[in-house]
Amino acid sequence: MPHSHHSHSGQFCKHASGTLEEVVLAAIERGFEVYGLTEHVPRYRAEDLYPEEESMAPDGLLDQFDAFVEEAHRLKRAYADKISLLVGLETEHITSDDLDRLDALLERYGPRIEYIVGSVHHVNAIPIDFDKEMYQRAALSCSSEDRLSEHERLDLFFEAYFDAQYKVLERFLPAIVGHVDLCRLYTPDLSLKAYPKGWNGLERNVKFAVNHGLLFEANAAAFRKGWKTGYPSWEVLIKQYGGRFALSDDSHKPEAVGLNYARLHDYLQAAGVTELWHLREIQADPDSTAGQVAEETASNGQRLRRRLVKPAKMAGDWRQHGFWATMGA
Repeated sequence: MPHSHHSHSGQFCKHASGTLEEVVLAAIERGFEVYGLTEHVPRYRAEDLYPEEESMAPDGLLDQFDAFVEEAHRLKRAYADKISLLVGLETEHITSDDLDRLDALLERYGPRIEYIVGSVHHVNAIPIDFDKEMYQRAALSCSSEDRLSEHERLDLFFEAYFDAQYKVLERFLPAIVGHVDLCRLYTPDLSLKAYPKGWNGLERNVKFAVNHGLLFEANAAAFRKGWKTGYPSWEVLIKQYGGRFALSDDSHKPEAVGLNYARLHDYLQAAGVTELWHLREIQADPDSTAGQVAEETASNGQRLRRRLVKPAKMAGDWRQHGFWATMGA
């Protein structure tokens, strides 16, 4: 403790800033013990590039990701005596092709990608976290029937989001489930329980993730997006079903490393979260060796790659850790 499992840098993500090394140095300075480096996977269609990427071809994003993996492992070695750096990636699911491409990407890097943050940022191939206009377009795209009310359209939108999320969870069993309720980004006060199709999809996903031992991130980035809570929000029923939380700052610049962790501390404590978890490398576990790590089988029957990390519960009372005093909690 403390930990973060989800971060970005301007060196390898055009809507972020700062170098990857600057992010790592900020994490060391702020007392992090485990810090995950998880750039976005490349997008493969020109129409999926963001405005700041218009000067790049999709092949350029793959080259950029190659460079990220190299630099992340260089930093992992260089700062091994100061911090445990985990090298991972954050998923995209724009179309089904992204999932096939992710399979190929994981084969390409093998054990150099140590874990996955399973996230969804699009519905019907439209970004939902770029701006409010795009978000509204995505919400309207889920039905062409004029007779439907705005409430019914939103219900279909939430259903589509959680269906896309489920495909990522089922196919890849990501170690970290990323910002579970990002679909409420511009409607943070909205109750998902009022939308039965969306709520049923969320329940299914949470139960699936819990049954497979995945960790849900408690993501502090929601605070800088104007939320009064982190992701997930109060009503999301992860804790109710025995879900386990791991901290993430989802930083997009060195200055954002650990940003709003004091607020995240207060939020999780008020929500009754009594345990926090983090990932650790299996090779560093004296009770395990890489050769003893069994392959897992996803629910669709595919054989998953050997696990390089495992969940570990934070010892003692996480709320009393001295780190929080440095964060203002």
